[in-house]
Amino acid sequence: MESIKKIGVLTSGGDSPGMNAAIRAVVKAGAHFGVEVFGIYKGYYGLINDLIKPLASQDVYNIIHRGGTILKSARCKEFETKEGRKKAYENILKHGLGGLVVIGGDGTLTGARLFGKEFDFPVIGLPGTIDNDLYGTDYTIGYDTAVNTVVSAVDKIRDTAHSHDRIFIVEVMGRDAGFIALRSGIATAAEKILIPEAKTFIEDLLDSIEKGRTQEEGSGIIIVAEGDDFGGANEVAKKITERFPDYDVRVSILGHIQRGGAPSAYDRVLASGLGFQSVKALLDGRRGVMVGSMNRQIAFTSLEKTIKYNRPINAELHSIAEILGL
Repeated sequence: MESIKKIGVLTSGGDSPGMNAAIRAVVKAGAHFGVEVFGIYKGYYGLINDLIKPLASQDVYNIIHRGGTILKSARCKEFETKEGRKKAYENILKHGLGGLVVIGGDGTLTGARLFGKEFDFPVIGLPGTIDNDLYGTDYTIGYDTAVNTVVSAVDKIRDTAHSHDRIFIVEVMGRDAGFIALRSGIATAAEKILIPEAKTFIEDLLDSIEKGRTQEEGSGIIIVAEGDDFGGANEVAKKITERFPDYDVRVSILGHIQRGGAPSAYDRVLASGLGFQSVKALLDGRRGVMVGSMNRQIAFTSLEKTIKYNRPINAELHSIAEILGL
């Protein structure tokens, strides 16, 4: 097989803290191995519309601490079509790229798998999503930072909740996965944590609130993943108010602050290691795999498996959260 001399790197889907650290690692690793790295701006849209430029070490100087992605991200319906992917492949040939590193979540890696198979092209995926829901890695790039962001926000909210004897329903991201809610809920001693992986029995929740609320301590924090089957924080607040009209119930939806901000040390190290390994994987002849970290070891999982299987919530951690809550 002819050795790879040029590779491309792109970020796609929702941004996550640590993406820049991964981009930096790809560029620096490329320089180390004598491979020219090209940045593809705006994800698959940029691949189709030829927003492709060489990246040198100076281009990634002083970015490891920055949130977001210097390569930007964009939705691209055209990439979902065969014609769109053909345009993307033509641009890859135009620039002489021999491999592609794709950083993103489930949707991004689905596109990467399809593109790699369709054109028999070497593609390596990196798990860049705050949701931590990708099969084949213990932690995704950005998850640790997102959890720390939620913990910081909830600690502040609890001060107000305690001062005014209020119950706060805090909604965090996690449309299909409750990883952020579960870990941040335990870390903030939330009275209750509602996640998509566990059915919400509203009457049980209301009974728990009634038993746990005393005259001396009337405050509380309930963390709800946005994808909880009951319908999110506003629906939960509505049911609590209906049952306990005298309770002071407030809703706080944290939203996109969970995506932004400087990545944690953990995310910087994780992204750096995975970024380096993605370049090495391409040079070693690997293709169609996601680079992850399992049991603190580098792990390669086929993109097919990564997309097909759902990463299960930690049942023991969920049980602990139930016991330590209300």
